[in-house]
Amino acid sequence: MATSTITIDVHLDNNKVPEQINWSATDSTADDMQRSKAMMLSFWDGVDKSALRIDLWTKDMMVDEMADFYYQTMMGMADAYDRATHNHELVNDLREFAKTFYKKFREQQLKENKLS
Repeated sequence: MATSTITIDVHLDNNKVPEQINWSATDSTADDMQRSKAMMLSFWDGVDKSALRIDLWTKDMMVDEMADFYYQTMMGMADAYDRATHNHELVNDLREFAKTFYKKFREQQLKENKLS
């Protein structure tokens, strides 16, 4: 059986707020650690029937980047759910929600920019 290892290093400031997130994977084509501004990691606990999550972002993660990250993550979740279940109705609902979320974010940003 093959094994792949994913390593995540989180550099924290004195208040334990992430300043830098680096990751690498043994099956990656990259030789060096890859830098990231945010991460979401979820595990399914089959015994407790609950999701265990680690959500981290660095101090320099901008609000617009966070909206992009969430939009792309939701679309990726829809793709994964589609591959796993072939439940196209729910997949389309999730994709539409992601699009609505992103559209509302953009509208809020435009409104705030006009006010400033």
